[in-house]
Amino acid sequence: MDSRSRAANISNLKRAVEQLRREASANRMWVSQACSSLIDYCDKQRQYDMLLTGEPPNNGENPFKDRRPCRLL
Repeated sequence: MDSRSRAANISNLKRAVEQLRREASANRMWVSQACSSLIDYCDKQRQYDMLLTGEPPNNGENPFKDRRPCRLL
């Protein structure tokens, strides 16, 4: 190995170590806590879900309908 490739290799290893340190210091949550939190959120939002209720939440109004008329025609 020449000095340039050795320096590049050391630089890559330093970046990898820094990335691993950032990942190790990240706040973590137990999977069971994350699952229960997600289930609670889904239960609270169930009334607003068109796929579950079968009707749009805003008095029968389609929230995905384009409000502006087409300007090309």
